[in-house]
Amino acid sequence: MKIDLNSPTFLADLNAHLAYQSYLHGFNPTVEDVIVVSHVGREPKSSEYPHVARHFRTINSLSAQEQKNLPQPESSILKHVDLNVACADELCDGKFEKPNAKPVTIPETMKKKEAGKSVASGFPAPKFEEFSAHRIALWEKLKANQPTIPNKGEKLKFEGENGKTYSGEAGVTRPIDLAKEWLQKDKIGDIVVVKIDGKLWDLGRVTEFGGKVEFLEFDHPEAQEVFWHSSSHILGQALERVFGGNLTKGPPTESGFFYDIYLGSQVVNEESYEKINSEISKILKEKQVFERILVTKQDGLELFKHNPFKLEIIRNKVPDDALMSIYRCGTLIDPCRGPHIPNTQIVKSCVVTKNSGAYWEGKAGLDSLQRVYGISFPSKERMTEWQHIQEEAKKRDHRLIGLHQELFFFQDLSPGSCFWLPHGTRIYNKLIETIKKEYWNRGFQEVVTPNMYSMKLWEISGHATKYRENMFLFDVEGSEFALKPMNCPGHCLMFAHRHRSYRELPIRFADFGVLHRNEISGALHGLTRVRRFQQDDAHIFCMPAQIKEEITGCLNFLNSIYGIFGFHYDVRLSTRPEQYLGEIEVWNAAEKALADALDESGLKWEVNPGDGAFYGPKIDITLTDALKRKIQCGTIQLDFQLPERFGLEYTSSEADEATNQKFARPVIIHRAILGSVERFVSIVTEQYAGKWPFWLSPRQGIVVPVAAAFNGFAEKVKNILQRHGYYVDVELSSKKFAKKVRESQLSQYNFILVVGEEEEKNESVNVRTRDNVVHGMKTIDELLQDFRSYSESKSNSH
Repeated sequence: MKIDLNSPTFLADLNAHLAYQSYLHGFNPTVEDVIVVSHVGREPKSSEYPHVARHFRTINSLSAQEQKNLPQPESSILKHVDLNVACADELCDGKFEKPNAKPVTIPETMKKKEAGKSVASGFPAPKFEEFSAHRIALWEKLKANQPTIPNKGEKLKFEGENGKTYSGEAGVTRPIDLAKEWLQKDKIGDIVVVKIDGKLWDLGRVTEFGGKVEFLEFDHPEAQEVFWHSSSHILGQALERVFGGNLTKGPPTESGFFYDIYLGSQVVNEESYEKINSEISKILKEKQVFERILVTKQDGLELFKHNPFKLEIIRNKVPDDALMSIYRCGTLIDPCRGPHIPNTQIVKSCVVTKNSGAYWEGKAGLDSLQRVYGISFPSKERMTEWQHIQEEAKKRDHRLIGLHQELFFFQDLSPGSCFWLPHGTRIYNKLIETIKKEYWNRGFQEVVTPNMYSMKLWEISGHATKYRENMFLFDVEGSEFALKPMNCPGHCLMFAHRHRSYRELPIRFADFGVLHRNEISGALHGLTRVRRFQQDDAHIFCMPAQIKEEITGCLNFLNSIYGIFGFHYDVRLSTRPEQYLGEIEVWNAAEKALADALDESGLKWEVNPGDGAFYGPKIDITLTDALKRKIQCGTIQLDFQLPERFGLEYTSSEADEATNQKFARPVIIHRAILGSVERFVSIVTEQYAGKWPFWLSPRQGIVVPVAAAFNGFAEKVKNILQRHGYYVDVELSSKKFAKKVRESQLSQYNFILVVGEEEEKNESVNVRTRDNVVHGMKTIDELLQDFRSYSESKSNSH
C-alpha cells in the first residue's frame, strides 16, 4: 500500500498504517519517516490520530544529525516522492541531495506545511559576533539620522509635587533635568521611570509635552513592571552572549520576567545558569545606558534580518508607513515600545530563577523555544528577602503537601485532571459546602447543567471563534460537540427557556458543574493550571437599575469569604476599553454603579482605565497570601454581550417610548469568589503550609491509647466523635506511645486525644495539640462543645 501525501485521507491512512508498527517500514526509522513528519507539519491531536501523534513525537525527538544518518528504505511507501534520497538535513532548502544521484524536488504541498511549522526554517544558525556587529553598525547609522520631533522648541510647563514648577522646551528638556532641579541628589538614583501627564516616559528621553510629573520608584506597580521589563533585556543580552541563538519575546511578569530564545538543538539547563548569571553581572557593572531611536519598517527588517522571529513580529505588527521604536543596551538591540530604566547599574541584583520549554506564539507544533526566567531588584537586601521567601515557598508547595498528606495526586493517564483522595475530598467538599451555605442566605439558586453541548451553542455565545483551541471537541452522530469550558451559555439557555418578568429579577443561578479546558501540556502545573475543574460559578440576571445593589451584595459576599482565610486583597475597577460593545450611556451608568458600590463597601480601590472586557466593565480582585504573593482569584464582571447574543429579554414594568414594547434586555453579572476550587485549594494549602484550621482540616483529631488495654475505649471515643460529623481516627498500632503522638503531630492532626485508665473511668480524654500544647482532661461532652465552637467560628487559630 502506498500512502498518498496529497490525499484528503492522508492522516487517516497514515494512522492506520502505523497502528501495528513503530515506523513506516517496520520497527526501524528511515528517511521516509522524516519526510512524513515534515509533511504533517504539526503534531495532530492524539484523540484523532494517536499513532501519527506518537510517530511525530518520536521522530522529532531525534537530533538533526540522527535524522541525517537515517538510511533510505529499499523501496518507497510514499506517493509523490522519488526516494533517491540519503539525508534529510537539506529539507529547508526544498531539496534532498545524494552523491551521484539526481536531485529530487520536494512537493509544493510539503514545503508549505514545513513553512507553517517553523519560523526558523531556512535561516542559518546565527553567530553572535556576526549578527551583533551588523546590528550595532546599522544602529549607529540610524541613530545619526533621527527625525526631529514636530514641536521642537515649544515652551512646556511641568508641575511637580508641592506646587513645584519648571519651564522647559519640547525636544530639549529631559525628565532627568526636572529630577536634578526638584529632588535631593541621593533620591535621583532611586528613580525607575517618570510619568508625565499620565504617560510613562524614559528618564533620559527628551520631552514632547508638559503636565503633571511623577517620579516612580521600584515599589510602584508601574515602575516595577518597567524595572523587570528592562531586566528582561539584560537577560536577553546575556543569553545572546552565551548561546547566540534567536531571541523572540521577553516580557515582564507579575513576579519577574522571562525571555524566550530559539536555540535549535541546544538546550538551557541548570548547568547553564552560572554562565548566564556571570554575563548578567558583567552587564550590570558596565552601566549600559538604555537608548531609544525610531526607524522605518524597512530599516527594522534590515536591522533584524538574522532573526526570523523578530522579522515575523515586524511584518505582522508594524504598519508599512509607521515608525517603530528600537531600544539598545550594550550589544542588545530590540524592537520595543519601552519605556526603560536609565541604565543597567540601577539593577543591583539579577539572577536566573528557572527555565522551561515553550512554543513560538504559544502554539504547540510551532518552533520549540527555551524560556529562561529571572528576577531582579534595586538592592541586594531585597534579593536576599526574596530568596528567603522562595525557600519558604518550596516548603509550602501544595504539590508536595498534597502527596505527603495524601490529599491528591495526578496521573499521566489523565493529564491535568486531579485524583482527589479521601482526605483531599474532605477539604474540597468543605469549601463547596461553605459557599453553598452562603448561597442559601444570599438568595442564590443552585442549578445543574449539562457537561457537553453542540458547537452550535458556542457559535451563539461567540466562544467557537475565540475559544475553540481551548475546548475538547468530539463527534456525536456526525455533529460536533464540546465539553463545556464555562457555565454562562448554559445559564443563558436556562433564563431563556420560558417567559421572564421584571418581577422575577434578579435571578441568581449558581453552578458547581465540572468544566474542561484544553490547556497545553506544558502549561499544566499542579492544581493551579488543570484541564478538569469546578468553579463556584454564579450568574446574576438583573435589570440595569439593580446593578449597584447586586454588586454591593457580591462585594459583601467576597469580603466575608476572604475574611475567613485571613486574606488581604486589592480591588481595581477596570473600565471601558477602546473596542467595546453597547451604548456608551449604558457603560457610563454601569461604571458609576460599580464605583458607587465600591465606595459604599468601604474597600480601598483604584481605577484601571480601559482594561475592562469588550462586553462590560469588571472588578478585578487580587489576593496577597502569606508569602506576599499577588494572586488573581475572584471576579465580578458585567456582561452586555451575552444577553444580546442569546436574545434574552424580560417583560418590563413600562413600555419603551420609542418602540412601545414592554421588553428589555437583562444585564448579566459573572461572579466567582473561590474561582477554580482546585486552584483555591492550592492557595489555601500554601497559605496554611498544610497546617489546616480545625473547621477545614481533613484530620481534626486522633485518639491515642497509652496502652493496648485501652484500645476498646479509644475506638468508642472515635466512634462518638465521628457520629457527630468530625474527622477523627484512632491509633491502635504497636508503636511506642511517644512515637504515636509525634507521628500524629507531624501528620497535622489538630488534636491528639490521649486515653488511659483515668480517662476511661471518667468518660474523658486528655487533649493536646499538634504544637504540643497540653489542654488537659476534658469530658467527651466538653470536647464536643469545643469542636462545635471551632467549626462554627471558622477560626484559624485551632
